Amino acid sequence: MVRTQARDEEDHLRPFFAETASLGNRANRHRATVALFDHRHREGHGNTANGPLVIKHARPTLLSEAGLPTRMVTVVALLVLLAVAVFAGIAGAFLGVGGGIIIVPFITLGLGIDQKIATAVSIVGVIATSSGAASVYVRDRLTNLRLGMWLEMATATGAIAGALLVIYASSNALAILFAAAVLFTAYTMVRGGAWVAGDGKPTVTVGLALKLRLQNSFRDEDGLHTYGVERPLTGLAASAGAGTVSGMLGVGGGIVKVPVMNLLMKVPIRAAVATSNFSIGVTGAASAFVYYFSGLLDPAMAATVLVGVSAGTVLGTRLMRRTAPRQIQIAFAVFLAAVGVLMGLRGLGIRVI
Repeated sequence: MVRTQARDEEDHLRPFFAETASLGNRANRHRATVALFDHRHREGHGNTANGPLVIKHARPTLLSEAGLPTRMVTVVALLVLLAVAVFAGIAGAFLGVGGGIIIVPFITLGLGIDQKIATAVSIVGVIATSSGAASVYVRDRLTNLRLGMWLEMATATGAIAGALLVIYASSNALAILFAAAVLFTAYTMVRGGAWVAGDGKPTVTVGLALKLRLQNSFRDEDGLHTYGVERPLTGLAASAGAGTVSGMLGVGGGIVKVPVMNLLMKVPIRAAVATSNFSIGVTGAASAFVYYFSGLLDPAMAATVLVGVSAGTVLGTRLMRRTAPRQIQIAFAVFLAAVGVLMGLRGLGIRVI
């Protein structure tokens, strides 16, 4: 009698255990497909053939769970990172390059931390650069707000795509791509005075740019400058690429957007730098969301970079009122070229430092 009751209870519970096991298999397949989230508290409704899998809660994965090497960051390392972040903020605002150009190589080469983690931390610095510089440039009326918002529609979308690609990309491949971006930045700085396509006579705004009212003006020590904007659709397409570069490499996207605005759209270089600084905060925020929920964002390092870059940006925007001396631009370009070579060698598996 007892054995019969036990068998009946076992037969009664067997569908429940089968259902639970099936849900577990579905959850494992879901986790393998979408590696961004570590889901908890799953609940099934009905049988597995018809019932949906409801996700009630999700938390970011840990770095160790993401399969990435982790290294304890000491207080001394954080203090050095703070100083580097201040310098990155100054360079980002003063020279028109993203702070990530400096922060990512330091974290990767100096601290020996994985490229993906360095990229995620650098994105926080991008947001800080934009927050600090944008308010000053908007106040000084250097920023073309309409142009910035027009281009940002594509840039933010590209940034999300770039951040998603990082999760599945090889760290060595990212290092090689970063090296190419740094070397390109160094080249554009060496060009210097030749890169002022939009600083000549005022252009005439026609077509779509006229309908969007992208033309603008600003005043500096030389007087009032009025300019038009050309090729708005070409600039929009190029901005999608800039966003992808930003999301993948942890830079602000200004290394692409500034030359696009200046050379293709004929925006004066100072207005292009100011407009780029205004929009990269949205770009960084779009990809930072992905990095946070993927578990790649280190809180201590991110907070350090945020403080340092914010302070450096304040200093850099004050210096921006004067054009950087040619000697400083050349010296910084040489520094970036050396960093680019080191990052490229690292991507090829050759460790120099």
